[in-house]
Amino acid sequence: MTGRLFLPYTDFVREYKEAVEDDNWERATRLAHTLKGVAGNIGAEALQNGCAALEEQAGKQQKAADELNAVDVELQSQSDWVSARDVAVVTVLYGCGLRISEALGLRGRDAPLPDVLRIVGKGGKERIVPVLDAARDAVNSYVHLCPHALEPDAPLFRGVRGGALNPRAIQKAMAASRMQLGLPATATPHAMRHSFATHLLSAGGDLRAIQELLGHASLSTTQSYTAVDTARLMEVYDRTHPKA
Repeated sequence: MTGRLFLPYTDFVREYKEAVEDDNWERATRLAHTLKGVAGNIGAEALQNGCAALEEQAGKQQKAADELNAVDVELQSQSDWVSARDVAVVTVLYGCGLRISEALGLRGRDAPLPDVLRIVGKGGKERIVPVLDAARDAVNSYVHLCPHALEPDAPLFRGVRGGALNPRAIQKAMAASRMQLGLPATATPHAMRHSFATHLLSAGGDLRAIQELLGHASLSTTQSYTAVDTARLMEVYDRTHPKA
């Protein structure tokens, strides 16, 4: 049995909701399928049937998203402005710790990016996020190349046909980068947010401050995203403990 079979049900619900929010239907399908198997193993028929329904629904959404984005994916590969757009989105995800839905929720009036962004996240919770120069520069490059008029109230990030950018386009761009660079399957748009938190913590960032930057209601959620590996913990221990 894999470690995921022991994943608490509440963690499954959180991960499934995050996958749905990010329009990551492939991951949502995989999560539902996994819990369906667990429920079958322990004889929880009602839970098993519920997960089967979730798996079917997520699978249909995945198929529909693939069909809708087929044209965009074909067109974007050779476009300079699309490349600049993808770099801008990923840089904002990592540099500001945003959810992909939050990054794609930015409007034309948000460019050029200010020193801080006012983000409305889950449950309408508002937070203030500092903007790195690298993120601002990446967005400026994208805006300069974008062929579509970026009206103040319209989406900042656009698809190749001018509509709002679908998260699947960024997921596919990252999948292509993974293959080129030999990165693991865990290198996803949402992983940029995890890396933001982990790197801040590794550099000595305060966990409560990171919680606020991520917009987490619970500190335990932040802790699960910012697990530091054993080697890093031992390094800190050896350097700081008086008896080490």
